[in-house]
Amino acid sequence: MPATRAPLILASASPRRLDLLAQAGIAPDHVRPADIDETPLKDEAPAALAERLAREKALHVHDAGSFTLAGDTVVAMGRRILPKAGDAAEVIDCLRMLSGRAHQVISGLAVCAPDGRMSVRAVRSRVLFKRLTDDEIKHYAHAGDGVGKAGGYAIQGQAAPFVRRINGSYTAIVGLPLYEAVSMLQGLGYLSGAASPSGAE
Repeated sequence: MPATRAPLILASASPRRLDLLAQAGIAPDHVRPADIDETPLKDEAPAALAERLAREKALHVHDAGSFTLAGDTVVAMGRRILPKAGDAAEVIDCLRMLSGRAHQVISGLAVCAPDGRMSVRAVRSRVLFKRLTDDEIKHYAHAGDGVGKAGGYAIQGQAAPFVRRINGSYTAIVGLPLYEAVSMLQGLGYLSGAASPSGAE
């Protein structure tokens, strides 16, 4: 392994993404949240939105000579994209839609290499919620845990008991599909002494 390497920029202020990267032995050299318009385009599919936003975030903060990692999470029911809840009322609306039903969590990933190469992909997971009571929904919404989260909830928080089953990547649902992120970084030449992808989850 070389003594030096190009620095890594994480295009996100999410503490969840930092924690997940730490599990793989990766500590970004710089954290630069990308402030972009996240409004879906007309008739844009959920996976296309997740990939586009991840790509735009990476390009927005990328420096030549650095690696940049960006991610975005989209929660969808079919082609319907749920919002990142801005307040308790939106959390309540989201949870009422999710109650007793399955939905997709789509995690877009983009990695830029120092030489300009880019890798982009979407990782899909399926989550099944139990049927929620009005009291459960209102208690969760007013606790504030779902504000700012795609679909109005965070699986690693107080919403964990709502989840009957998942099919896919738990780390993707939390905020960063760790196996894929490590694989993409290594595929573009990032070497940091991180855990191999086979040990990432």
